[in-house]
Amino acid sequence: MNGDRPIYVLDTNVFVEAARNYYAFDIVPRFWKSLIEQAECGQITSIDRVKAEIDRYGDGDDLKVWANSSFRSWFASTDEGVVLDAYRLIIEWANEQQQYRDTAKEVISRGDNADAWVVAYAKANNCVVVTHEGDQPKAIKNIPIPNVCKAFDVRYTGIYKMLREIRVKIC
Repeated sequence: MNGDRPIYVLDTNVFVEAARNYYAFDIVPRFWKSLIEQAECGQITSIDRVKAEIDRYGDGDDLKVWANSSFRSWFASTDEGVVLDAYRLIIEWANEQQQYRDTAKEVISRGDNADAWVVAYAKANNCVVVTHEGDQPKAIKNIPIPNVCKAFDVRYTGIYKMLREIRVKIC
């Protein structure tokens, strides 16, 4: 927490969807400036594993360039002990769940998949996860971030609700 205000940790899909769709860099540059301003105030962050996904799939696009220049300082490390402990618990939990297929368990357990890491970071640091994924109680082919958040009592929200809660105006 940042005083009384929550700190929001952004999932990869928040950046990717914004860049490729509704907040493209050439259409709404103010959105990207707002993210930096909110990060400077300690209101939002993301993690190194999200940056790695952006780097891996970005191929020099605007998002990759922005992430590596303008937002680079706000991708927090997941190498701290409390995050690693939370991550281990999440992976153990995922592998014990009979609801999900083995392929879903394999995907979330891959170290290069940021999903479990985002929740682990939020759990360890008392943050709110921001994702485009929705709660899917009957999911079997994947393990949605909100399902993991619920299992570990981690608050999650979407980008629009976060923007309203931190009172971002894009004009």
